Amino acid sequence: MNSNIDYERYDGVGLARLVKDGRVSPAELLEAAIERVEQRNPAINAVVNRMYDQAKAAIAAGLPSGPFSGVPYLLKDIGPLYAGTITTFGSSTFRKFIPDQDSEMVVRLKRAGLVILGKTHTPEFGLSTSSESRLFGATHNPWNLEYSAGGSSGGSAAAIASGMVPMAYANDGGGSIRIPASCCGLFGLKPTRARTPVGPLQGEWWSGMAIAHAITRSVRDSAALLDATAGPEIGDPYWAPPQKRSYQAEVGAHPGRLRIAFTTKPWNLHEVDPECVDAVDEAAKLCEDLGHRVEETSPEIDQAALGKAIWVIITAQTRARLQFAPIVLGRQATSEDVETVTWAYAENARQFSARDYVEAIDVMHRTGRVVGRFFTGYDILLTPTMCTPPHKLGQVSMMSTDIEAFFRTVGGDIAFTQLFNASGNPAMSVPLHWSAEGLPVGVQFATPFGDEATLFRLAGQLETAQPWANRRPEQTY
Repeated sequence: MNSNIDYERYDGVGLARLVKDGRVSPAELLEAAIERVEQRNPAINAVVNRMYDQAKAAIAAGLPSGPFSGVPYLLKDIGPLYAGTITTFGSSTFRKFIPDQDSEMVVRLKRAGLVILGKTHTPEFGLSTSSESRLFGATHNPWNLEYSAGGSSGGSAAAIASGMVPMAYANDGGGSIRIPASCCGLFGLKPTRARTPVGPLQGEWWSGMAIAHAITRSVRDSAALLDATAGPEIGDPYWAPPQKRSYQAEVGAHPGRLRIAFTTKPWNLHEVDPECVDAVDEAAKLCEDLGHRVEETSPEIDQAALGKAIWVIITAQTRARLQFAPIVLGRQATSEDVETVTWAYAENARQFSARDYVEAIDVMHRTGRVVGRFFTGYDILLTPTMCTPPHKLGQVSMMSTDIEAFFRTVGGDIAFTQLFNASGNPAMSVPLHWSAEGLPVGVQFATPFGDEATLFRLAGQLETAQPWANRRPEQTY
C-alpha cells in the first residue's frame, strides 16, 4: 500500500476520495483491510467468514464508480444475502445455508462500489444484545477484551473499533445497531421503518420492527451510505417518506434551535447505571450550550401492553425461522440444534394464537401513534442508549440455563431502544461519554417518523463540538 497513506486515519468517504484521486488503489485498500483482519481478528473474533476471493474478483472485474468505490466493507452474518456465500444467521442450524441470490441491499452496496471482504459475528438469529454464539464463540470489545462488543451487530462494531474497516453493515430490531455502537464508541443510526429494503425474499423483518443500515465511525459515512441504499424496492409493501435532499448535505447544515426532551427513566422501569445517567446529563448540557431548548419529559407508554406485544412478535418470528431448518438439515430442528434461549423463544410461541399476533401488531401501531403525538411538541428525544455500560462476556450468553436472568439483562439493554423499533422512528447512538473504567457509553437521540435529516444535522454539530473519531482503543491485541 502507498506508504504515505494511513489507512486507519480515514473514514469511508475519505478513502473513496483517495481512490478517486488516484492516490491509492482499491487493491491496496483491500490489502490493508485484510492485513488488519488477519492481525486482529484472532483476539477480537469479529469476522466469522472471510470473503477475500470474492473481494479480489470484484476489483478485477471493475468496480462501479459509486460514492464508495474501492472502500473495504463487511456484511453482518444475518440479514444480507450474498449469492454463493454461506449465511449462518449465527446458528449451527444454518451453517451450510448458501443463498442463490443477493439481497437488494447487497446489490445497492455493490453498486456504491464497496468491496465486501467478509461477514461479521452475530448471536443466533440476532436474539441477544451480546455477540456470543455456540457456532463462532464470542466477539470481544476492542476497548477491553473481557467485555462484550454488544449485539446483535457486535461483530461489525468490533471490526470498526479495532480498525479493520471504517464502517460495516448492521441491522436493528430492538437496538442491534445502537447497542453495539454504544459499546464500541461508534456512531450508529437506525433509520425510519422501511427506509431501506429487506427484499427480495421478504417484505419486512420482525413485523416491521427491524431495519438495515450500518455502524460507522463518522457521521458523514452513515449519511452517504444511507444515500446509497435508501428507497423502496419494487414490490415493497410500504415505504418511508422520501427525503427532501441528500443526507450528506444535512451533515454540517445548521439544525436550528431544536426542542429537545430528555429522560433517564426507561419505560420498563429497569434500573439505570449512574454512568448512563451522567452521559445523558452531559449530552443535555452540551445541547443547551449549542443553543437548543432542553427539558425533561418523555412519552407515556403502556409498557405492559407493548412488552407483551413485542414478546408475541419475536417468539412467533423465531418459531417461523426454525420452520426453514429442513432446507439445510433435511429434518425439523430440535433443541439440540439451537441455543438454549433460542429454543425458549420458539417454544414460548406455542402459547400464543393468531389472534394474539394480530393484537400484538395493533398494540405496536397504537404505540407508534403515541410516539408520533409526542413529537408534535418536540424535535428530539434524548435518552441513554443502554441502562449500563458494556457487560462482561458471559453475562448475556444464549446458552445460559438461567433464562429469566438473561431476559432481565437484555431488558435493560433494550429499555430505551426497543420503543423506536416498535414505533418505526429513526434513532441514533452517539459516542459522547466514556465510563470511569474507560468503556464507551452512548446516548440515544430519536426524531419524528421519517426525519433522519434532523438527526444527521444534530449529529454533525455534536461531532464538531465533541469529536470522537480520534479516540481509539489501545492496541493490546
